[in-house]
Amino acid sequence: MASEISAKELGIDISQGEGELFKWFIASFLFGKRIQQDIAADAYRVIVEKHQRDTPRKICNCSWQELVDMLGEGHYVRYDESTAERLLKLCDKLNNEYGGKLGNIRERSKDRKELEKRLGEFEGIGPKTVEIFMREAQKVWS
Repeated sequence: MASEISAKELGIDISQGEGELFKWFIASFLFGKRIQQDIAADAYRVIVEKHQRDTPRKICNCSWQELVDMLGEGHYVRYDESTAERLLKLCDKLNNEYGGKLGNIRERSKDRKELEKRLGEFEGIGPKTVEIFMREAQKVWS
């Protein structure tokens, strides 16, 4: 198996706070699917860097078709339609239930187990995505 792509390799510095942590959350979401890591990384770069969709609100302001097109631009085509739908639902839930902040999920969780459970309650986020996300997030959330 290829080595795992880190937040740093994507130019994400999670020690810089909520915005960077959200970028890693989106990257982790894309990496968590059965798709090549370099394709997931390209899709991340298209959405977050090229199109500047780097907050839950900015992603929610996209149409489903705009997200499908961005994923396609990053060659993330195998799951583009379901991924676009889940990204919209993920950001909507983050905005509505946690004020758009991953830090609020952490604050409302009594321990890591509960934190991981809450992350897993987002549609399209399974154990693999939680594992990928927490690999980096634990560095600032310890």
